[in-house]
Amino acid sequence: MRRRILLLILCLLAAGGSWLWWIMPPAVAIAMATTGPALRAVYATGSVEPVHWARVGPAVRARVTDVMVQEGQRVAEGEPLARLDDREARHRVEEAEARARFAEDELARTRTLVTRDIASRSALDRAEAEARAVGASAEAARRRLDDYIVRAPSAGVVLRRDVEVGEVVDTPASLFWIGELRPLRITAEVDEEDIAQVSEGQPVLLRADAFTGQVLTATVGQITPKGDATRKAYRVRLTLPDDTPLMIGMTVEANIVLRRTDDAVLVPPAAVRDGRVFVVRRETVEHRPVEVGVQGPRAVEILRGLARGEAVVLNPPATLADGQTVRLRP
Repeated sequence: MRRRILLLILCLLAAGGSWLWWIMPPAVAIAMATTGPALRAVYATGSVEPVHWARVGPAVRARVTDVMVQEGQRVAEGEPLARLDDREARHRVEEAEARARFAEDELARTRTLVTRDIASRSALDRAEAEARAVGASAEAARRRLDDYIVRAPSAGVVLRRDVEVGEVVDTPASLFWIGELRPLRITAEVDEEDIAQVSEGQPVLLRADAFTGQVLTATVGQITPKGDATRKAYRVRLTLPDDTPLMIGMTVEANIVLRRTDDAVLVPPAAVRDGRVFVVRRETVEHRPVEVGVQGPRAVEILRGLARGEAVVLNPPATLADGQTVRLRP
């Protein structure tokens, strides 16, 4: 009998505990909707370069015999930057000039023979044609000597020098970078999925590893009309202000601002589920649809459906329903 009574008591206690668990409101965590800046932007990466600059390379393959400028030096248009070994080219010039002199001598003799009716007019025509051809060849050989001097294509500063005396250089090589230190720009790549949202004049926020914690600015200056089908990206030029601390060659991360709201309503991402939030009013919750704007890792912008100061449930349980009573989680 005692055993039956004890078993009955245990069953009643278990049933009562289950009933209490069933009727007890679920415990939830809440957060307050706040206001702050919300930024919708297109992400891009790029590097800093001068607006006016050029890579300078050799016109022929040869060994470098002299480098005449240093980095940071200002040069004029056409000024020699480096000399290449032109000994073989000079020998070709001497040979071509010798042939030209011989052709001229032959032409003079043929003219004398024609005046004495010893040679025909056709022989004179051939001699004149030969003299012109050989002379043109000699002139071309003389002009090719200038290919052995690497010259500045425009006035500017030697931004970089990548050549030393004794190196053998070829036409694909870039020996010097010539340009102006200001103004500067950023050449960035924007994914083809985002390029339709980008337009000239949009503000840009920049981040560079050299300036940690500092937000720099730029402006969209130009969009290349033709994209790169392989990289699936478009080239965008970002104009930098004259006082920018960025230096030539630095890499940056760019956020091209599409929309900025300084007093947007913000909630944690955990509060939004399927375009809806649960708003806590006293001890019950209200299931409310909202329009979501910018979504970030720390906050979500609410465009419509929620006001600042309202409390929302974080990570709402799947069983939570509209009008249900809740209790705050300790």
